[in-house]
Formats: sequence, C-alpha cells, structure tokens
Amino acid sequence: RGIPREPGARWTEPGCQSCTCQGGRVLCDAVSCSVPCSHPLPAPAGGCCPTCTGCLHEGVARAEGDVFSPSDGNCTVCVCLAGNVSCLSPECPPGSCPSPSPADCCSCAPEKCHFRGRTYAHGARFSLDGDDCTTCVCQGGEVECSFTPCPMLDCPQHQRHLGPGQCCSTCRDPPAPAGCFLDDNGVEFPVGQIWSPGDPCELCICQADGSVSCQRTDCVETCPYPIRIPGQCCPDCSAGCTYMGRIFSNNETFPSALDPCLSCICLVR
Repeated sequence: RGIPREPGARWTEPGCQSCTCQGGRVLCDAVSCSVPCSHPLPAPAGGCCPTCTGCLHEGVARAEGDVFSPSDGNCTVCVCLAGNVSCLSPECPPGSCPSPSPADCCSCAPEKCHFRGRTYAHGARFSLDGDDCTTCVCQGGEVECSFTPCPMLDCPQHQRHLGPGQCCSTCRDPPAPAGCFLDDNGVEFPVGQIWSPGDPCELCICQADGSVSCQRTDCVETCPYPIRIPGQCCPDCSAGCTYMGRIFSNNETFPSALDPCLSCICLVR
C-alpha cells in the first residue's frame, strides 16, 4: 500500500487486521484480543479490543471503583474493579423477626405462637375456649389478650341490661308510661287526672301515652264590676258587684266613694 515495512514489523490494518512483514511477504490475520477481566468495556473508537478500565454490567457502563446495586439484587452491593464486577449480599442473622418490612434487606418469617396446646400464625386473632368476651392476637411468638370492645350505648344507665353469656350490655325498651311526670322531682299524675298548673283558667289532663294536654278556658260573660272569686277562672257577674275594693250584693245601695252626695246601687243584669 505504498508504505515500506521492515522485516518482522507488525502493524494493525483497518478492520482489526494484525499484519506482519516476513521475507518480503505481508501476512494478515484478525486481531486476537486477550481480555483479562470479566466485565470489560467495549473497544473505544478506533480500537479493536475491549478495555478493562471500567465495567459493563447489565448493559450499563460503570466507572472504575463505582459501587452500585443490581436491578434485581434488592440489598446486594456490587463494585467495579479493573473490569471485574464483584457483588456481596448481606448476611442475615438467624432467627425470626416480629414485623417484617419490605424495605428490610433481611426478609424473615415471623415466629408462630404456641398457646394452650395450639399453634397460631403471626397476626392470627382468636378467642379463648368458653370465653367469647376475650380476643387474643399472635404477635411474633407472643400472645396478647384483651377484652372485646363494646359499642357505646345511647340509653340511660337504668335501661342497660347484661344478659347471661353476653359480653356487652344492651339497651332495654323503656317501660310503658303509667302516668305523666311533670318535673325532675318525680311528681306523677295518673292517666286521666285533671288539674290546674297554677292558672285557674288552664286545665291539663294526663293522656294514656304519658303526655300532658292542656287547654285554656275563655270567659264569655263580662260586666264592668264583676266579683272575682279566688281560684275561679271567670269573674262572676250574677252574685253582685265589686266597687272600690268592696263587694256589694244585688240591689244593695251605698254612698259613692268619690262624692258623698251621690248614692249608688248594684244592679245585676
């Protein structure tokens, strides 16, 4: 190719051909690469042989001394040294663990519980024989028992009932009313009782369902000077007259309190 070569000279032609000059003849053969590492990098541009100045692991080029974790190794750690990849996996201590976590490198199976002649898996919940009011749970080889929680009741204490064999109290139906309670002091009127709550014009009756029904009395008869009887609702216009604080009977005459020369009479009409 127009270039003189000395006898015994060696050189590389394009296409990774290794040539030598022997007795005026040129002998060529494919370059033979001796790669002394397990994960060499591809040959650089213009070169023929892979290089051990880094590592190619799972299709990813790693620099010399690079520390990394493989894609499927979880907690395995690898290092690139002179084209070789060395990986180490953590040594997990023997035994079990109470609460395995996916983030932990060492996976383990929680210990089972042996309780009263039976074996329970981790996390199992069970009740004691003959005692449904106690709930037990197996946690990493240990059994923890506690009372079964009861729901909140919205009835007063005197209406709560705990039946035989029951763990939690229940609300009883309130008893049928036997009368009417008027206040917190426990005053009760029997069904059908009629009374006045303090106003003589108002009457109340105790209903069969325990409720109280009240009604006012409307006074129809009116007169200018009626007699008001204590405890009676409507004024009385037929018994006499009330004048200036005094009571006079029908047809009774009396001097006027405003003018002693005037004489008054009570007339019932």
